[in-house]
Amino acid sequence: MAGMMYASTRGDRTEVSLGDAIARGLAPDGGLYVPRQLPGIDANALVAGQGLPALARVALRGFFAGDRLEGRLGEIADAALNVPAPTTAIDASPDPLYALELYHGPTAAFKDFGARFLAESLERMRSPQDERLTILVATSGDTGGAVAAAFHRRPWVRVVILYPKGLVSPRQEQQLTCWGDNVESLRVAGTFDDCQRLVKEAFVDEALRRRHRFSSANSINIGRLLPQMVYYVASSLEVRRATGRSANYVIPAGNLGNAFAAVWARELGLPIDRILLAHNANRTVPDYLTTGEWRPRASIATLASAMDVGNPSNMERLRALFPDWATLRSRIAADSIDDAAIRDRIIADHRRFGRVWCPHTAAAAEAYARLPAADRTGHPWVLVATAHPAKFNEIVEPLVGAPIEVPQSLARLLRLPRRVTDIAPTLGALADAIA
Repeated sequence: MAGMMYASTRGDRTEVSLGDAIARGLAPDGGLYVPRQLPGIDANALVAGQGLPALARVALRGFFAGDRLEGRLGEIADAALNVPAPTTAIDASPDPLYALELYHGPTAAFKDFGARFLAESLERMRSPQDERLTILVATSGDTGGAVAAAFHRRPWVRVVILYPKGLVSPRQEQQLTCWGDNVESLRVAGTFDDCQRLVKEAFVDEALRRRHRFSSANSINIGRLLPQMVYYVASSLEVRRATGRSANYVIPAGNLGNAFAAVWARELGLPIDRILLAHNANRTVPDYLTTGEWRPRASIATLASAMDVGNPSNMERLRALFPDWATLRSRIAADSIDDAAIRDRIIADHRRFGRVWCPHTAAAAEAYARLPAADRTGHPWVLVATAHPAKFNEIVEPLVGAPIEVPQSLARLLRLPRRVTDIAPTLGALADAIA
């Protein structure tokens, strides 16, 4: 099979291998790496009920073709994707409704899959003479903790987490600041968009690039997106086996990495039909799909803090895949859910189904509930449950009137001491902090 090559969404003609795209994180022109063309896939080799590592070997083979990591895809998948991601039934016919539970990993959020896969990939690309890698990661809540867990105490890498002061939940902040060793936590006096801007500015700053060997662990890194495709492969096959129909997904959306992984899985030919993005009060994407005008804006703080993104990076990949706005609009839909509706949905679905949602999953559940009855009846829908509600206990517990059991992996992190440095939202402040 010919080697798969990757290039920037911004038109730079320089092509790189997958390994290089993962190691660099961001293209030199500031764009995001995408394959020159999507690979084919052997659909007959994908069987419902197979574990994620086995499905990854088939679904991701074309993306790894010709790369130095090609022969190690299996061991990467075995090490990174040995985490449950069950698709569980919520409601039966005539409105078959499921939840794709992505919160069973070490930090109780879907970011664990991508972070672990990225860490295992980078581990297998390094040479003993390589300069120590510095991973910059901006987080609105969950990414930083997952990346820290995945890279903690790997001596060849330094992780620098940037998160917005006062704009993550207390338990999220604990997960961002409890590591020490090779993980540094920077609390930025600004928003997530400020954190993301600082990371991008650092990547293109010549002086900083001479002093540090940078990479990224945000969803701008293609190494994060590829493994996220795999749980959509598994879930869509399970739904088709159970219902005989293609699955429809409601995905809590912030920086659009998780959503884009689902879009790629569908483009590969998996049994996925409609994709509905559930945004919070940050309406950049829903407004764009309505008006055709791309207008990034400052982010707004909400209960669903991990989705507080006003300028989502992966819109670049979506627009590169679907350059025509009308086509893009026909391939995805989006709704905006405010905090009041999130609270009401947590209460309503706990009463009706006995399920407890985090605020992000509740946004997806509310977007589903707003669909016309004709779109729900007989059509299998899957709510993507992105985080465990115990991460947002101060929001969820008063609404459901009961304490939320804390997963053992999360409980361990909550007992560790915090280590954090406060910085201003400027490139100079970041440069000083990582000097």
